[in-house]
Amino acid sequence: MALSDQYKSYRGLPPLAGLCSMKRAAQPNWSLDDSVTRLKRLHYVLRRVHEMMVARIPSEPVYELKMAYSHHSYLCAEQVDMIRRRVGEMREPPLGLDKVPDDALQLTLTEIDHAPNTIQFLIGIYSVVIPECVAACQRLGQEAHPLADAPTVRVAKLMVFELTEICQYGDTAVECLTNDPQDPKLIDWRSHLNACLEVAGMIDGSQPSTGDFPQSWHEKEEAFFDKQPQRDERFRDPYNAGVNPESFLYNPEFSARDKTLMMYYKRLREIDVPEMMASILVELRTEEPWEFHMEMCRQLWDEARHAMMGEVGFVAQGIDWTEIPINFTWSHNLNTQLNPRERHGVLFFIEQGLMPKTGKRYEWEVATESGDPLSALFQDFDWADEVLHAQIGRRWYVPRYNSLKEAMAYGDACWSRVLSQWQEYRDQGLTEHENWWPRLYTTACKNWGTTPDPAALAFCETYQNKRADLEQL
Repeated sequence: MALSDQYKSYRGLPPLAGLCSMKRAAQPNWSLDDSVTRLKRLHYVLRRVHEMMVARIPSEPVYELKMAYSHHSYLCAEQVDMIRRRVGEMREPPLGLDKVPDDALQLTLTEIDHAPNTIQFLIGIYSVVIPECVAACQRLGQEAHPLADAPTVRVAKLMVFELTEICQYGDTAVECLTNDPQDPKLIDWRSHLNACLEVAGMIDGSQPSTGDFPQSWHEKEEAFFDKQPQRDERFRDPYNAGVNPESFLYNPEFSARDKTLMMYYKRLREIDVPEMMASILVELRTEEPWEFHMEMCRQLWDEARHAMMGEVGFVAQGIDWTEIPINFTWSHNLNTQLNPRERHGVLFFIEQGLMPKTGKRYEWEVATESGDPLSALFQDFDWADEVLHAQIGRRWYVPRYNSLKEAMAYGDACWSRVLSQWQEYRDQGLTEHENWWPRLYTTACKNWGTTPDPAALAFCETYQNKRADLEQL
């Protein structure tokens, strides 16, 4: 019997910092190259999944999926970042992380990228690729040497935890949105993707390659991307710019509690920030380093969280948010009128304008004064997030200019060039710019058991001649 089989630690304490038994640690069947090869394949897959989800955000009409893509693309980006750091620790400069590791693996992801509809995309991502990533991470955690390669084992365990949660969401989403689970076309689609993976030896390349190289499923030659924002049927009258919440929020005549309604609206309206930021990331995919995409994706996810804060705020107030026109012309106009650099300039300019006392601090102070603890909580974190976003902008936007002043001036100029098309949308019959505020305010006052303030009830300022930062057009 080998000594490792009968090794005794001090008074039975777990040996080797609890990583594994001595017997397991004495098994040498692993190498650094094994780890690097598997991690690089996982890196390739998860980065592609991240990119595909980001590309779907603007034109995905279903709000819940738009938010899910924002979240899951960020989680995938975090995992890509962990892998990059780990590979960089294992004698791998240059890292070679931008190389395609396997043609069949590339085909699998390209097929999903070309999926023409939501249900095919959901099945490809959530029913095929992510579950196989979980299986690959589980194998890596079990097969990598638990002592020599402990950092990789840790990365694999953390990835399994988050990817499993993504799978759980995806299973539910596919079940909710699939009209016929036995649809032969969907069954064939899933089988096709699995066949591609089998030729690749699965995600990590650890399995024997089987079968012939499949023919491409789609005739379409380009990845799916449409930067025109889309909303589902709950978002009625999306061109409506008949209420200017900033004018109400900064008017000292109105009470803090009344202003919380406008802040919940502003938060929910932030759906358009992920829609706009996604277009920046897609169109600058090859022009900016990974670190840019990582930080901008974090910001994109934060903005999606802010939108959901607004949703929760209205629900907590007993208000049906689908009765309020949630305007989408900010993302629509920026995505269709400006290039990605110009959009980034507008984003940075607006972020910097939120930093003074009249910005996010003011919103938090209003929320705190309002007596609505949920609003105070949300504005506290919204403020913190925006400070982070301003820092991200200073790292990735400002260095392109000679000074902060020049960077701000460029963003301001780009913002001023965006045509609001307020009258044009009205003339085209896309909206009447209804003043929805009195109805919302009356409902809220009824829920609060209070009488509406006549001055607040009469509020009727629009965006016709003002930008969202209150500058004249």
